[in-house]
Amino acid sequence: MKVGAVIITMGNRPDELRALLDSVAKQEGDRVEVVVVGNGSPVPDVPEGVRTVELPENLGIPGGRNVGIEAFGSGGRDVDVLLFLDDDGLLAHHDTAELCRGAFEADPRLGIISFRIADPETGETQRRHVPRLRASDPMRSSRVTTFLGGANAVRTRVFTEVGGLPDEFFYAHEETDLAWRALDAGWMIDYRSDMVLYHPTTAPSRHAVYHRMVARNRVWLARRNLPALLVPVYLGVWLLLTLLRKPSGPALRAWFGGFKEGWVSSCGPRRPMKWRTVWRLTRLGRPPVI
Repeated sequence: MKVGAVIITMGNRPDELRALLDSVAKQEGDRVEVVVVGNGSPVPDVPEGVRTVELPENLGIPGGRNVGIEAFGSGGRDVDVLLFLDDDGLLAHHDTAELCRGAFEADPRLGIISFRIADPETGETQRRHVPRLRASDPMRSSRVTTFLGGANAVRTRVFTEVGGLPDEFFYAHEETDLAWRALDAGWMIDYRSDMVLYHPTTAPSRHAVYHRMVARNRVWLARRNLPALLVPVYLGVWLLLTLLRKPSGPALRAWFGGFKEGWVSSCGPRRPMKWRTVWRLTRLGRPPVI
């Protein structure tokens, strides 16, 4: 299977980007073709053979990654699998690409693989980086209902069938939007603890827009993908969980501002999932109400 990789960068991590590219170059098996997308910024110096695309403006995470997908032909058709890697990450092992090839070849319905993210110094995996509700054991691989945006592999046929990431989300929940559409089309998603991306431990709230976009995109996610009956249930549960977490006053105001924006602004095309997909999500341990 042909494997490519998409990396988006703001151009502010040249050393980390170079280390990541070196780790991709060391992958066993056939060469992994790489495209680096400068998301509104110039791309730092990269090794010979690495393709680059420089965008005049920041299109956000899903928009930048979609540009990277199209760099491999419509829907990424020039390759069979695309890796999506954060520019400050590092592939921990040299066999990750080969493990991906083997996994996709062995299971024709496997559409997406979510890697395990581990801190390079401690080896710790944050709970939020295990894409399931039962996240206490990050070393347990399993079928899941979503995936990690900066540490994953996607069979490009998924993009051909269900489309790319939602550009309008800009940041937050774009992976779950794609995951739900892929599951609705019959694809499966695996979390693999043996496929590791080293990444420094961080908090998502470090981004200034975090609380607003998380809330807005949560509403968009529901409006776009859930049967009408489940939309208020899903959003009601997340409203309650947000309040129980007792965010600061400014964070809560930003969250409610985003929640309102999600209702009054366009969320893109609505394609509610089938009820059998709701049941599949439930059997996989995460019914689409949480």
